[in-house]
Amino acid sequence: MCFENETRVTQIRMIGFQSLHKYKSLLFVVFLLAYLFIIGGNLLIILIVTIFDHLKIPMYFFLKHLSIADILGTTSVVPMMLDIIFVEEVILPLWGCLIQLYVIAIIAVSQCFIIAVMSYDRYLAICQPLRYSSLMGPHLCLQLVIWSWLFSSMFMLSEFFVAIQLNFCGSNSIDHFFCDFGPTIALATSDTSSLFLQDLIISSFTSWFPFSFIIVTYICIFYTILIISSTHSRKKTFSTCSSHLITVCMFFGAEITIYASPSYENTSIIKKYISLLFVIVTPFMNPIVYSLRNHEIKRAIQKIISRCI
Repeated sequence: MCFENETRVTQIRMIGFQSLHKYKSLLFVVFLLAYLFIIGGNLLIILIVTIFDHLKIPMYFFLKHLSIADILGTTSVVPMMLDIIFVEEVILPLWGCLIQLYVIAIIAVSQCFIIAVMSYDRYLAICQPLRYSSLMGPHLCLQLVIWSWLFSSMFMLSEFFVAIQLNFCGSNSIDHFFCDFGPTIALATSDTSSLFLQDLIISSFTSWFPFSFIIVTYICIFYTILIISSTHSRKKTFSTCSSHLITVCMFFGAEITIYASPSYENTSIIKKYISLLFVIVTPFMNPIVYSLRNHEIKRAIQKIISRCI
């Protein structure tokens, strides 16, 4: 309940980038072009994986769903961010802010699981090549993707139910460009200690467990690569997982930088700009990494271009 001298918050005021007012035209153009490239690049990956038969293998199946998650995650943030830049602030309902928080969390956790599944696929392909086809079949691939989305939805739904029961009174301004967990929950006047504890426990399962799993799989992969006698074979084998390894470094590097840094109250402005790594940079780089470092993706893109010409 709110005190008599406090007003119940029903709307959230997003301040965004007011400190960069004189650069708002440049920011708008840069982020718009980046968003269009993210949508176009990831749609291109989804298209070529769908239409080319030689790309209908587990690695590219998982890549397609990672691209879908990139599109959904960026679209849930960037359009509103562009609106904030253009008009300098946006007001949205409290329930809309909490739903955006929930959706972003689901997509981020799903990406963690999908990237972990991709590392398991690379582990089987490199460390268990004779059993790869029998172990990583189409049915298992579909199940892994479905469970990645279901687990993320279930984990985040528990936090969402706790968040909507909080009281929000008094201040309704967030110095951010989307409803991130820290600044949104900081507006609550209820006791949030149980929610932060719940978030810490859930994060250990949804972020640190997948990350630890990836580390273990890559230790096994590197060991297998190192015992290969031929230098050419070692390079060829490593090339099959290099794109995914870059994706792992970018995604978890951005996540660790954002969420493992000091408390939000002391670094709110810094974290706002660091969040751009997660929202813009990582989904922007994924199509580039896979198109430049993967010969099969490059050939498929060249075929599409030649057909269009």
